[in-house]
Amino acid sequence: MENILKDLNTFLSDLNVFYRKLQNYHWNIKGKDFFVIHAKLEEYYDEINEQVDEVAEHILALGGEPLGTLREYLNETKIIEAENKKVDSCLVINEIIKDYSTLLQDAISIKKLAETEGEYKTSALMDTIIEDYTKKIWMLKQSMEK
Repeated sequence: MENILKDLNTFLSDLNVFYRKLQNYHWNIKGKDFFVIHAKLEEYYDEINEQVDEVAEHILALGGEPLGTLREYLNETKIIEAENKKVDSCLVINEIIKDYSTLLQDAISIKKLAETEGEYKTSALMDTIIEDYTKKIWMLKQSMEK
């Protein structure tokens, strides 16, 4: 269980940094597709915020303690923060694809570990997340097609 809790806390850290990154992009997006991307980014960060709460509560339900400070998140995360500057949608979409892919690999790894350890609640939670991220990555890639 210790390894699952550690991996869930790393995932929680990634989610928290990704949340802030999405919000940063939401505030700083520019260009002709501003309105569409601005709204989509808000949708994404609202969903990630819900997942932050779900994962943190799951850690508590397993008897662990979720990380809770920005310092802890930044020490654990694999997600690179966004710079606080104006950005265009192409860069934003590519970054989001990369970050969702990182989160997807985290979820797959956690699922495999949970299955090995017979922790099926964690496995089921990751199933939902894997399905969600796989679809988002596909849709984001489709949006980049010409």
